[in-house]
Formats: sequence, C-alpha cells, structure tokens
Amino acid sequence: MHGSMRERLMEAANELFYAEGLRAVSVDRVIERAGTTKVTFYRHFRGKDELIVAYLEARAEGERAGVDAAISHGDGDVEATLRLMADHTGGMACTPGFRGCPFINAAAEYPDPGSPVREVVRVHREWWTGAFERLVAPLGLADPAAVADDLMLLRDGVMVAGYLGEPARVAPSFLRSSLAVVRAASRAPSAGAVLAPRSGT
Repeated sequence: MHGSMRERLMEAANELFYAEGLRAVSVDRVIERAGTTKVTFYRHFRGKDELIVAYLEARAEGERAGVDAAISHGDGDVEATLRLMADHTGGMACTPGFRGCPFINAAAEYPDPGSPVREVVRVHREWWTGAFERLVAPLGLADPAAVADDLMLLRDGVMVAGYLGEPARVAPSFLRSSLAVVRAASRAPSAGAVLAPRSGT
C-alpha cells in the first residue's frame, strides 16, 4: 500500500474486488487491507457501492487510455491496431490471477440495470463500441456501427475465453475473428476502402 489514503483504499479495492468478486468482499476487508479505519473510510466513500463505482471508473479509465493509445499508434492502419489490441488482451489473459472482464463480472453480480454499478458498466460499454467505430473509420464502411457491435461481441468473448479457456489461444483467435469481420465489411460494395496492412505489419 502506498500513496494517499484514498489511493490506498482504491488499491485495496482493486485487488480484492477483482480477485474475489464485488459482493464477496466486505468494506471491512478493504479497510483491513488498506490499513486504516472505518472512520477514515467513510471520509472518502459514503458506502460500499460508491467504492465499487470508483473502482470500476478507475478500471474504465485505464482501459480507455490503452485503447486510445493503440488507435493512435496504429495511425489509421486497422490491422496493425487490431494486432496491438489482440497482443495486449492475450498478455492480460496469460497473467496469473486473470478473471476476465471486470465489467462483465460486475454486471453478473448487479442484475438491476438501474443500479449505479450497472450505469458505469453501460457507459463503459458504449465507450468501447464508440472506440471500435473510431478504429474502423478509415475504411469508409457502409455500416461502421454494425462492425463495431461485432467487434464488441468478439471482445466480450475473448475476455471470457481468456478466463475459462486456454489463455494462450485468445490473442490469435481474437485477431483472426476481428480481421474476418472487418475484411468482410470492407468487401461490401459501398465500402470506401479495403483493409490493407502496411509494409512490415
């Protein structure tokens, strides 16, 4: 534990919530892990749900920064960007303690779509589909929103497969599948461009 007390609480929550689940971990466990007191905890968070929302928002911020960096680095080369994303996801899946997507996990534990937790999940998933639309924008596809939906479906699948299946296989599987989706859409008569990796990709 390091940093400010709020940072220590967030660090403890991140470790415990992801490893053990949101409902399984009590506020007392987080407090104990952070090495503080209930009084101090309630100075920073009104309750457990607020802590969970903060945990998910921090996770979302990290994911968004990584995806934005991949899109920027790809610089319009859709295949290169998808390779970066596949490699990153595959690397995560092979990390000890990987339990899949924290947002899918959170939705499974909080079935009420009107809860603050589900609202964070909804907003982040909308951000993801928007990011996939930005990713394929250089191709001039007839229906980029539909392709983004397909890529989001694949992203969900690879996160689940990385946890429940063979982690080493998820990166190549995601890349094959996502390229197949994008290439099929690029062959549509009204598509304005074709998928063509740059030299050396």
